[in-house]
Amino acid sequence: MISQIEDYFLHGCGRCNRFATPDCSARVWAAGLQDLRRICCAAGLVETVKWGHPCYMHAGRNIAIIGAFRGDFRLSFFHAALLKDPSRVLEKQGENTSHPDMIRFTDAAQVTALEPVIRSYLMEAMAYAEAGLKPPRDARQIALPEELIETLDSDPELAEAFHALTPGRQKSYALNLSSAKTPATRMSRIAGFRSKILAGKGATER
Repeated sequence: MISQIEDYFLHGCGRCNRFATPDCSARVWAAGLQDLRRICCAAGLVETVKWGHPCYMHAGRNIAIIGAFRGDFRLSFFHAALLKDPSRVLEKQGENTSHPDMIRFTDAAQVTALEPVIRSYLMEAMAYAEAGLKPPRDARQIALPEELIETLDSDPELAEAFHALTPGRQKSYALNLSSAKTPATRMSRIAGFRSKILAGKGATER
């Protein structure tokens, strides 16, 4: 994966064999992605690279992340359950995602048309970060480590597969990751678990 922000906009995320080729989704949607970048930076967000993608932070918290796929490109919000979404533009990453958390684009012109809405949603999310607010946890939900939550927020394919798992399988990952002593170890385990999650297996299954 890339570690420098400019590499994403020039070559892509580095997570597949289309990296730095004309077929790379980041190159296909380059104009729209640059517009999203401009809007996020103009809002005063700090631009970083996480999981090979441009991630935008405020008050020490992840606010939004940009992603490009074959059929669309997206601006996804962290802690999206807090957002009021008065313009009804947020969509779920997948049918098993708990809350609508992304704005999906299929044309660069859509970014310009929605710029006032995007700015408003970013400012709302930034205010929640400044206040230290997080969505209330559903008592029925399994408590997941923060590193796993952030990874799922940034990886729609993985999030859909994880939320499709049985509660017991989800719990197996939560328990395994919670036993790790450091964030780095948890992130390493998450990377190693990806293929299992996509295959619908639990942490201890072969």
